Amino acid sequence: MLAIIGGSGLTQLANLNVIRREVMRTPYGEPSGALTFGQLCEHPVVFLARHGYGHTIPPHRVNYQANLWALREAKADAIISVASVGGIRDDLGPGVLVVPDQIIDYTWGRKSTFHESSEQPVVHIDFTRPYDEVVRQRILAAAVAAGQPVVNGGVYAATQGPRLETAAEINRLERDGADVVGMTGMPEAALARELGIPYAAINVVANFAAGRGNSAAQICFGSIDVVLREAMGRVREVLEHICEGPAK
Repeated sequence: MLAIIGGSGLTQLANLNVIRREVMRTPYGEPSGALTFGQLCEHPVVFLARHGYGHTIPPHRVNYQANLWALREAKADAIISVASVGGIRDDLGPGVLVVPDQIIDYTWGRKSTFHESSEQPVVHIDFTRPYDEVVRQRILAAAVAAGQPVVNGGVYAATQGPRLETAAEINRLERDGADVVGMTGMPEAALARELGIPYAAINVVANFAAGRGNSAAQICFGSIDVVLREAMGRVREVLEHICEGPAK
């Protein structure tokens, strides 16, 4: 079963044929909301709104452990994360879809592992390639089939939030090699890896990052909703084409 985690701009999957909703309990507390089970192009899908269905949970307060554990209990065999980001590179302006292949983690204080008990052995995961390449290629192939242009590859910088970054911080991220910036990619990707669930992401550029493009002086929040509404329609098309292909 494919799991889809929706971020800002995708708190529900309008093209999902909903079968049932289920409130999950986990050893790590409650997930962001009930899991929504349904079918997308006759393919079984489970959907979870990362920030809650009313978009009330800020990035640093998301219970990533509970979310990922609940999706594992729901028998998810792959996860696609949809998240809005700020574009750092000049060619990554509002509305561009990016399928990242790397992460730099700048978050702090978040529960980032399932193996933190003093009674458990230390567990190290290989995180050389943080996104599953098979799932990435499914996304890229679906985008081609849907006729939707996407950028293949990019470095996602995960910042703490909930505030947006300063222009100086974006300059630093650029020097570090980041192409886009968001607040939810970690520890989500690492927790999925610990659970052995293939995980990849579709990033939607909602705005230029601070100090870039039309955000040079300040970020215009009024235009972000417009950008996300249009772009998420294209994301839904890509997700449909993923589900039209053979389940993997």
